[in-house]
Amino acid sequence: MEFALIPFALVFLASIFQGTFGLGMKFMAPLKWEAWWLVHATVAMVLFPLIWALAVVPNLFEAIANAPAEAILVGMLFGFLWGIGGIMFGKSIPYIGISLTYGIVMGVCSAVGSLIPFFQLENATSLPAFPYVMTGVAVMLVGVAITALAGIRRDKLEQQGKKSEVNLKVGLTIAVVSGILSALLNVGFVNAQPVGKAAEAYGTIARNSSLAIWVVVLIGAYIMNAGYAVFLLTKNKTWGSFAVPKARKAYFWSIVAGLLWFGALGVYGQGATLMGDMGPVIGWPILLGVSLIVSNIWAYLNQEWKGASKPFSLLLVGLLVLLIATIILGYSNGVA
Repeated sequence: MEFALIPFALVFLASIFQGTFGLGMKFMAPLKWEAWWLVHATVAMVLFPLIWALAVVPNLFEAIANAPAEAILVGMLFGFLWGIGGIMFGKSIPYIGISLTYGIVMGVCSAVGSLIPFFQLENATSLPAFPYVMTGVAVMLVGVAITALAGIRRDKLEQQGKKSEVNLKVGLTIAVVSGILSALLNVGFVNAQPVGKAAEAYGTIARNSSLAIWVVVLIGAYIMNAGYAVFLLTKNKTWGSFAVPKARKAYFWSIVAGLLWFGALGVYGQGATLMGDMGPVIGWPILLGVSLIVSNIWAYLNQEWKGASKPFSLLLVGLLVLLIATIILGYSNGVA
């Protein structure tokens, strides 16, 4: 029983990292977004994953080179597509607001990122866990929807008397596509599993083999994210923003956010691997659901819900539903 709890403990720890890394984005100034993001992406998607993987995966590059080329390319492709989803997330916010965008993207990302790997399993619909997985994902979607609604109502209280331009059709379309693409990070992790097997052949323990997988998947993610940042730096002529005075705090938080972001993925990968074939199926929605709870705890501590008692009460209902979904999904992993 103690061993069985370790994978879930790892996923919960990853959720804390995932729900916390966004705090760093509050400290971008005086850096331009693209400068801050390039530093963040380099730490989160290249430096930290490589350093961690090199520390625990013997002959990392040789192991990756001996993995099937198809697994490497597919993993990189899904990582690249995830990067597009992240950019579309930012594009949706001006149309429908951050709360609705976040709710839609989180909900779609959670469902798609769980169900695609599940239906890739052999005879998925015949597995005893099938009804529990479907129920857990459905309840998770309800919880995300309720928390998003609470955020929307809070935003309306803050925007009273202010003019706002909302293009629901365009914003919803972009947000849904963003959610689908964002889910492909987990799909890439699943489809690049042969990279992990190659690492195990070189003596890597199963739990740490996931680090080799992330190195591959995040190459594609970095190409997209760094490429977009460089494009903006060139287009906006903001290369000089790297040298702005009093930017030490912004650089610090860019690095910390990067460490937390990949800390979440790295630990999640370890927990999901220990869960077996069902790990990415149930671990992914748990990661996103619990991280949503954590991020809202931080929001409460930062007084973002001050003066919005009714929306906050609705938020608590949503968080309770997310907890119930987490319990259902956790139970599904033990169903024989």
